[in-house]
Amino acid sequence: MSVERTFVAIKPDGVERGLIGKVIDRFESRGLKLVGMKLMKLSSAKAEEHYGEHKGKPFFDGLVGFITSGPIVAMVWEGKGAIALARNVIGATNPASANPGSIRGDLAVDIGRNVVHGSDGPDSAKREISIFFSEAELSPEWPRSVDKWVAE
Repeated sequence: MSVERTFVAIKPDGVERGLIGKVIDRFESRGLKLVGMKLMKLSSAKAEEHYGEHKGKPFFDGLVGFITSGPIVAMVWEGKGAIALARNVIGATNPASANPGSIRGDLAVDIGRNVVHGSDGPDSAKREISIFFSEAELSPEWPRSVDKWVAE
């Protein structure tokens, strides 16, 4: 399994509820390395670009309206199999179906207020990271002393 990067965003409901630290802790506890983070308020244009694959669907305007309703925390996480690992940490899209122990299983109730977004594959991770971060905004490779205890 190779080292990869994935995009995760704490949505406005997670920020407003004061869950930023709890969400970050979940990823750090699993051994992922934070290589980029910013608190930001999305413009409609940026939100429409992010959710572009849903354009024309009945829920598109609601997605854009919600994600622009308050600040988000945009993050890039790195590690072995980071995309699948992050998806596991996040849990199913619908919190009612999310496993206990996942972010959505423990911290969310409603599909429309499910606290976090995470890339669903390598292509979306690359696309989403490029929407929110320039390469210069991401920390270059740096060894953590704990890395030898996280993965072989």
